[in-house]
This record gives sequence, C-alpha cells and structure tokens, in this order.
Amino acid sequence: MLPVAPPSEIALDYLRRLVHSNAAIVLDGTKTYLFQARLTPIIAEEGLSDFDELVHLIDEDKTVAQRVVEAMTTNETSFFRDIQPFEALRKVILPGIAEENRARKSISIWSAASSTGQELYSIAFLVKEFAARNPGWSFRLMGTDISTEVLERAQAGRYSQLEVNRGLPMSMMVKHFTKVGVDWQVKADVRQFVEFKRMNLIEPWPPMPMFDVVFLRNVLIYFDVATRKRIIDRMADHIRPGGYLFLGGVETSMSQSDRLSIVQMEKTICYRVNPQGAKHVRAIPA
Repeated sequence: MLPVAPPSEIALDYLRRLVHSNAAIVLDGTKTYLFQARLTPIIAEEGLSDFDELVHLIDEDKTVAQRVVEAMTTNETSFFRDIQPFEALRKVILPGIAEENRARKSISIWSAASSTGQELYSIAFLVKEFAARNPGWSFRLMGTDISTEVLERAQAGRYSQLEVNRGLPMSMMVKHFTKVGVDWQVKADVRQFVEFKRMNLIEPWPPMPMFDVVFLRNVLIYFDVATRKRIIDRMADHIRPGGYLFLGGVETSMSQSDRLSIVQMEKTICYRVNPQGAKHVRAIPA
C-alpha cells in the first residue's frame, strides 16, 4: 500500500462533519493522524490517490460513507477489560438478581458498544457459570455496535493468539475455546448464548427489551455533552428499576440523569436506576 499524503484542511473538515453527523463522534484537530491511519486502506482499496478523491467518492457512494464512519469508530477492546466491573457482576449483581427475582428467573444484559465481542463473551462466560449453579433461569445477552465489520467478527467469535492473551484467564480459554488453525474460537454453546446486532446509538432505536445490566463503557468520551445526556436518558428507559449501568473508568462524571444513582460496588463504580424514580444522585463514596 503506497503512502498517502495527509488530508487537506477542506477534506479534513468534511470528514470530521461526516463522522459527527453519522456517529456524533467529536474528532478535534489533534486527531488528523487517525484519519490518515484508518482511511488510507479505504483509499487504497478504492484505487484512489488522495483524500480529496475519497471525499468526491463519498458524495457519489453512500456505502463508502458508511465504511468511512465505521473505520473512524474506536474498536479497542479485550477480554475482561478493566476487570473490576466483571468482578462486580460475578460477585454482587448476578447473585443479587438471583435473590431478588426468583419468580421471574430471567436475566438480560446488553453490551452497548460490543466491538469485536470480547466484552459480551466475557459476560457470557460468567453467566454460564451462574447458570450452572442456578438451573431453570433464562438469559438474554445482546451486543450492539455501529460497525457491521466488527459485528461479523464478534458473531464468529474467532480471535488471534494475541487477542486471547489479553485479559483472558487460561482456565476460561481451555473451557470455552477450541483451536482453529492459528486462531481460537469461542465454542458453539457460548456463541449460541449471545446475539449481536447493528445499532447506532444516536439514531432512533429499534424496539428494545428491558435490561437488568447495561455495559456502555468507553463510549461517551467521544460524544458532546448533549449527546451524552440523550444516550444516558435513553439507557435509563431500557434498564429495569434497580438495574445497573456500567460506564468506562473515566466516564463516571458524564451522567447527567437524575434517574440514576452512583454506587460503589466491589472496587468499581456503577450507576443504578432509581427503583422508585427518585430524583437524586448520590455522591461517589470516598
């Protein structure tokens, strides 16, 4: 792949506005290198010579526009990334749901920016362990993302040696994966346990169930304040009273909804939907 010159200011401004209007992601002037790194492969695949030609092609072909937007979304993830939310899920939340919802006997969890699937599969491994100790329960584990490319990878559940080495305990690799060539694939009984769907958080949402737990981690940092508030309010609409919302470690100050309370759990912080709709947010415990 031949080197491509950095985008002109006109092309860069166009691409920034394209990404913001389609994904609400704010990319300031310090992110020029991201456009060059992530869009150069598309320029090469389309047989173009520079970013100006890419802009002209986007105007003519909306599928290219979608590819550009998807390429500019951040897909950094790993198994059990920042382990503490998963420890809280395993030690506190799942047992608590089992105690409080014996009549319903169902648990639903949503990974709202699932990328290539490691987060949702990490959740699935813990839920499978819970299910073995609590027969008769039903589960819905859903992952969504804006990028169809990463969702296809997630559905396949196939990862490189480097990817499974990032955060995945050896015991879980042995239990839940099979070797396929040089890669590792999540076993079919786990892959059948989860579902992945394309969804853009800033567009109208399709009909959605109510969830007990939502993971929306390391996403809000890319949005402006108004977009963050809209998404958080929508999330609160789709979490059962008393249910939980996990944000990224640097996002705990980004919720503006008075329908949520910040709670300390294990060694992490999460939000809980106020069971009675109370209009307050507790301070983070010291």
